[in-house]
Amino acid sequence: MKTLSVDLFGRAYPIHIGSGLLDNFSLLKPHLNGKQVMIVTNDIVAPLYLSTLKNTLNTGDLAINECIVPDGESHKNFTSYQFICDALVKARFERRSTVIALGGGVIGDLTGFAAATFLRGVPFIQIPTTLLSQVDSSVGGKTGINHALGKNLIGAFHQPRLVLADTNTLTTLPDREYRAGLAEVIKYGFIRDVDFIEWLENHTEQLNQRDPTTLSEAIYRSCQNKAQVVAEDEYETTGIRALLNFGHTFGHAIETGMGYGVWLHGEAVAIGMLMASAVSQLLGLISQADLQRIIALSRALHLPLKAPDLGVSQYLSLMGGDKKVEAGKIRYVLLRALGEAMLFNDVDQRVIEHILLPASSSLIGAPDEKPV
Repeated sequence: MKTLSVDLFGRAYPIHIGSGLLDNFSLLKPHLNGKQVMIVTNDIVAPLYLSTLKNTLNTGDLAINECIVPDGESHKNFTSYQFICDALVKARFERRSTVIALGGGVIGDLTGFAAATFLRGVPFIQIPTTLLSQVDSSVGGKTGINHALGKNLIGAFHQPRLVLADTNTLTTLPDREYRAGLAEVIKYGFIRDVDFIEWLENHTEQLNQRDPTTLSEAIYRSCQNKAQVVAEDEYETTGIRALLNFGHTFGHAIETGMGYGVWLHGEAVAIGMLMASAVSQLLGLISQADLQRIIALSRALHLPLKAPDLGVSQYLSLMGGDKKVEAGKIRYVLLRALGEAMLFNDVDQRVIEHILLPASSSLIGAPDEKPV
């Protein structure tokens, strides 16, 4: 097991990464508040891991409740949020109780938002079961739900007490979900850790084969990068944390425009990063060789290389509703250098429009492909 800490002002919480952690009550016990627990999961994860977690928790003197919601990004909405809140009310949940999110990013965001708002805030624990949630969404305290007009527009900052990343759960992850998680892994290299890019380039075969040792190291280094950023800018007020959204402005537009769930979040981020990198290259911030290196790593990990054609006007409209818009202007996370991202407020719209044209796929030599 590897452990690191998210160090915030006056408080901290651990991230444990390793195999078989779901069976280890001693890791959970110090972070359980009160004698009542609500496990929130979905109808895909529940048959796989709910009984294991309940058996682990039965080691303690706890009243264990469960709440199972439908799987998928399309269910990260008010209906599921209310369903969780209803379960907490019916269980007579108190502030000195603990909510546990068992699942991927959707479950973590939904559960965290319910925990943030129920009784004005109750403790919660993240047990992420997908690669994407283990390296990104479970860490940092961003919680929320989607709106029909934009992704993650409604939410709250609410830090977990613990993140428990059991790598054994990745063995049951479908290949498409697994590869979507790899997009968030390589993102950390692109935006702030050029040495990590080289490590990833040297381990693509092991990552494609889901080698446990390689995966644990990739998850650890990803979480290490995110923990450092969150510690510097917990509430995204200085612009540092916004850099983690590299590729997300384009990616969120794809997710919303195509309909939630048609493209997985990681798939949309993968192509969004290529689009942002192409903008960076057109602006002269990175070289053509840098861009080709980014493309090569994405291709080696079998990530999507071509964006859907939503039309320039729809892309711009959806991107204009992004959370990073400030004073009516879209703020873009671009690469000033390979391994160094920056926020840009005044990007020539003609450059953006050029990238959004279907013909611009030739900028990255992308074949005509869709997620499968």
